[in-house]
Amino acid sequence: MKTSAYIISLISVVSLLASCLSEEGFGTSSNTSITSSVDTLSLDTVIAGVPTNTYTFQVYNPSSENLRITRIALQAGNKSSFRVNVDGTFLQETNRNSWELYSKDSLRVFVELTAPETSYDKPQTIEDKISFYLENGNTLNVVLKAVGQRVERLSSTILAKDSIFNSSVPYLIKDSLIIPDGKTLTLSPGTRLLFHPKAQLIVYGTLIAKGTAEQNIILRGDRMGYMFSQQPYDRIPGQWGGIVFKKQSFHNILDFCDIHSSDFGVRCDSSGVSTRKLVLSNSIVHNVSTNALTLNQCKTEIGNTQITNAGGNCVNIIGGDNLFIHCTIGQFYSLVGGRGIALNISNTIDQQLLPISRAHFKNCIITGYNEDDINIESSTQNNQEINYLFDHCILNTPSTSDQQRIIECIFENDLPSKERRELHFDPAFDFQKLLFPFTLPFNSPLQGKANIELTRQTFPLDRLGRIRIINETSAPGCYAGITTKQK
Repeated sequence: MKTSAYIISLISVVSLLASCLSEEGFGTSSNTSITSSVDTLSLDTVIAGVPTNTYTFQVYNPSSENLRITRIALQAGNKSSFRVNVDGTFLQETNRNSWELYSKDSLRVFVELTAPETSYDKPQTIEDKISFYLENGNTLNVVLKAVGQRVERLSSTILAKDSIFNSSVPYLIKDSLIIPDGKTLTLSPGTRLLFHPKAQLIVYGTLIAKGTAEQNIILRGDRMGYMFSQQPYDRIPGQWGGIVFKKQSFHNILDFCDIHSSDFGVRCDSSGVSTRKLVLSNSIVHNVSTNALTLNQCKTEIGNTQITNAGGNCVNIIGGDNLFIHCTIGQFYSLVGGRGIALNISNTIDQQLLPISRAHFKNCIITGYNEDDINIESSTQNNQEINYLFDHCILNTPSTSDQQRIIECIFENDLPSKERRELHFDPAFDFQKLLFPFTLPFNSPLQGKANIELTRQTFPLDRLGRIRIINETSAPGCYAGITTKQK
């Protein structure tokens, strides 16, 4: 009797198991399902008409049963702007494939998008849904989402006349944009220039770029999306060429501009010091492969500006007449390939003497990870000494008692270790995500270290438009030492 009962029970279990499996051994129980590594795959903002990078996610079978996916489909079908590949199979409406997903196994899904061209200036939301239909009747849905942005395309453009670019849509520059001698390009607040790799903004004439604290003018690469997880291309240096002001170019203005992730940042070619070549103010030059700001035998005024993180030098001065006020110059470049220093000053190039009539730094922070972030190379040929001055600055260089050229400065090594170099800034640098905020913390120890009268005369508001003068004190650098917003 016991043996018969056991056999009957065994037959019942086998029958029950067989009823939950297809004839090839795939589960059909409604209790089993699949999961995805994402509920929504977001591609962020993409350029209309330009194929995106490939994005991926995985679909898992967490159960102990083998499962069969009988159909995978986009909600919009062949009309979808998304393209999907599942484990090597391109998804299309006529596809009748099935996918076998064994226990604890997964499928990798690849997604690309070409956002449709549109006549709208504002970004347009693009959304679809990919559905995975199981043989047991269950369904997994993953939302695909992006924002498409129309752009104005410029290719091999040499301006034929004075021009104004506005902020209605970004400008996509495939090759270099050239401003010829005698022509002026004006960039309105909020204008965005997206450059293809190696493309440059080459100025023989004049560039007038005046943004605002609320509407910076953006100059960046055109690659959208992520190089890998949490790392957008926009934070990787070398995404485009940079800005070149040629020999005959004068009276240029960059105000409230954000210039980042290029090859060389801003370069001013030799043109003499009788006429001002560039005013760079309230701006950022950040995260470049070589020198961030190169000034070669020219006259410039640089104020309230962040010049940071360069594979070469952050500021490279060769001859000329250059004045820096309330600037943050920080060398914390972290990528493979090394880095230069924060500030290099020289009066010679290729054995040619280029006198420095002025290299003055006032109310500035000049710092970095190097033991010495300031280098001054002076040739004594013809008794041509460099006219340099540091006044009310924070300096990462060995201390000196030169009271004529170093006025009320603070040397990094004289500060408590908890207040040096990257610890000046808050929030802390995030090296994994390549985020480097150079703002000062609330009640920064640097508050009160700047020349308050110079602050009043030049930049009473910081680069973000915030009040810099608090209790009759101010901080060096381009950011306020007490984060009080302007009312």
